[in-house]
Amino acid sequence: MAASVVGLVLMSAGSAGAHIEVFTDAPVQAGTGPVTLHFMAESESQTVGIVSVKTQLPEGIAPGDVALASGPEGWALTPTADGFELGGPPVAPGVDAEYSVTVALLPADSTELPFKTLQRYADGREDAWIELPSDAAPEPQMPAPVLTVTPAAPGAATPSAPTADETATSGSADTAAPVEASQSTDEESNAGTIALVAGLLVAVAIGAGVWFWRARRSS
Repeated sequence: MAASVVGLVLMSAGSAGAHIEVFTDAPVQAGTGPVTLHFMAESESQTVGIVSVKTQLPEGIAPGDVALASGPEGWALTPTADGFELGGPPVAPGVDAEYSVTVALLPADSTELPFKTLQRYADGREDAWIELPSDAAPEPQMPAPVLTVTPAAPGAATPSAPTADETATSGSADTAAPVEASQSTDEESNAGTIALVAGLLVAVAIGAGVWFWRARRSS
């Protein structure tokens, strides 16, 4: 019984101690890039090696904006719907898996970037390093790797979608332009008509004068 309890305690301690880390060579700022991120997935097994990691990217980083910088020999990176999967031949048992990826641009609106990751071993075992600190669990047992960056420079905020008022204003302006053009066209048409009538009246008056003058000479 005592041996079983000791074994359980050691197993729990090993699980809590292992984790995945993410870091950069130097402090980086939100809204900048490209940035190379280094990961270290600690091994918990002395009998089988790590074969892959599958990571969910933070909001604001697209899978297509991530490229493999370095990794275990034979490992390749494949984009997924919400992140990337990196894997290949198993690393040696008990050896940590170290790899790096390059991100084209960090999001500008966040200074805490979680990289929730599933760590897989050659025997099919999977560790889910996906938990984030909360009020109920400030130190989770299976913490997700989190990269802390400095705030973005002023003006580097991610562009936001136009508000309803902005959209309405834009729509009103677009609608007003054709109306003004139509009014202008009508005014030009009226001016042309008036000029034509005036010209006809002048021509009639001149013709009448000529006829009257000829009639007097004949008489």
